Amino acid sequence: KEKFKAEKRAWKKERADFFDNQRKQASVAAVPAAPVIARPEKAATDQMPLNKFMAHCGVSSRRDAVEIIKSGKVKVNGVVVMEPGHKVSQKDIIAVNGKKAVVSKNLVYIVLNKPKDYITTTEDPQGRRTVLDLIRNATEERVYPVGRLDRATSGVLLLTNDGDLSQKLTHPTNKIKKVYAVTLDKPLSAKHFDEILKGVTFEDGIANVDVLAYTDQRDKAEVGVEIH
Repeated sequence: KEKFKAEKRAWKKERADFFDNQRKQASVAAVPAAPVIARPEKAATDQMPLNKFMAHCGVSSRRDAVEIIKSGKVKVNGVVVMEPGHKVSQKDIIAVNGKKAVVSKNLVYIVLNKPKDYITTTEDPQGRRTVLDLIRNATEERVYPVGRLDRATSGVLLLTNDGDLSQKLTHPTNKIKKVYAVTLDKPLSAKHFDEILKGVTFEDGIANVDVLAYTDQRDKAEVGVEIH
């Protein structure tokens, strides 16, 4: 009982401190701020790589755009272009699968708690359910998943038409962290625990784990994994 009362008092204090901070921030915000000088938007003649332009149009992420371009599905001014770095501007007419690509003005961000048995693609030749089926009525803008979650994996997934944000979150050099809660079909032994920390070898190279820990000391089949 005493422990419960102590936790309740701590929670009340934390709540009071939170709202006190909110009031202080509100009073600071009420002070007139210095005028903000808007930067002029880039001229329509500014050039950029074709895959980046497609990302700005909400067609796909920059990385996926590379594959689309190389497959011969993109035309620039009526001519098929298969080089992702080909420079284009808004004066050019870019068509993907015969449909004109237009730079998106309305940026949309959807955070989805992806359930199992949905695949993280925009379409599937096998007719399986995709994450876009879950957000079909959420927006009229063409959004795409940032990164991937396996079909059997559930958890947070971002869908957007913001190509720049997608690039920042998925490019390996930015080392964005991902944390997974893993349930195994048997306890993870100390031997295998140490082997995983040394790196797991796959066909395409070694996958390194940043952090590995038991999330429940009473159940060694519950593990937390952090990668980037």
